[in-house]
Amino acid sequence: MIVMTNLQLAMLALVISYCIVYLGIPKAIPIIQRFKLGQEIREEGPKSHYKKAGTPTMGGVVIQLGILVSVLLMALFIKKIDWFSLIMVLTYGVIGFIDDYIKVSQKHNLGLTVIQKLILQIVTAILFTIWAYTHSNIGSVMILPFLGAIDFGIFYIPITFIAIVAITNAVNLSDGLDGLCSGISSITMVFFLIIALQENEEITAIFGAAFIGACLGFLRYNSFPASIFMGDTGSMGLGGGLAAIAIKTHMEIFFLIAGFMFVLEALSVVIQVGYFKYSHGKRVFRMAPIHHHFELGGWKETKVVIVFWTWTAICVCFAFFLYSL
Repeated sequence: MIVMTNLQLAMLALVISYCIVYLGIPKAIPIIQRFKLGQEIREEGPKSHYKKAGTPTMGGVVIQLGILVSVLLMALFIKKIDWFSLIMVLTYGVIGFIDDYIKVSQKHNLGLTVIQKLILQIVTAILFTIWAYTHSNIGSVMILPFLGAIDFGIFYIPITFIAIVAITNAVNLSDGLDGLCSGISSITMVFFLIIALQENEEITAIFGAAFIGACLGFLRYNSFPASIFMGDTGSMGLGGGLAAIAIKTHMEIFFLIAGFMFVLEALSVVIQVGYFKYSHGKRVFRMAPIHHHFELGGWKETKVVIVFWTWTAICVCFAFFLYSL
């Protein structure tokens, strides 16, 4: 019988998911085109994006498939599976799929209403928060910079609930440029993968590696100029996956550091909307989320993406530094 280390298992999971997505996207694109599932572009968005209208979307389905198959295949090998993370990434992927389907079927860029999406996210976040709180391997402990492991008791519930809603929405907001969301998602996940490996969390590490592999496989076709978009199916699913592994590793607070670029994206929207209402029409940024601010400032789309990837890598390194103290 072959005995593999956790690192070897994780790398195998990464390769499997990468290959599934890398080989699956070329098969999926003609199907998506046949059903005329093309991207609808916001009229209020950057004019340079208008030419992207009609690009095949909902490629997140293949990302979900890559993660699912990879994790299930590894489960057959090690006889264990991270149900919490897998179900969470798939559940949020389904919410994104519903949103995407409404958009493409109605031929406009508005899917679920704000209230509908919020209700689905709140109900889902409550269920996963309770699951985490009552899970024997998760509980109410979180690791904080400088302080280490702290048991938050009943206060764990509101903190984790907010973390799930915030993370999934922040990742969703980052899906606005070719390769941006998949790139910074995979880089951010490296932090949690290494923590899982260090803490000997075998099934969590396998999930994290499968997540990275799927993102990298998709990035081959989603980098500029994108042949396919992930849609909310992908970005919501990736947000759910990042929230899940942050919870499994007790690193919800560290997401603020390792995933700071996601935090920045969300903050830019909050600041823009808040100041717009307060000032009766004035804006802080040229456009929010903030990646559009830089784009409208004259940066090429590829430059914005590369800069965001680079800063994500720096934030991940800083998170490791704080974790090691």
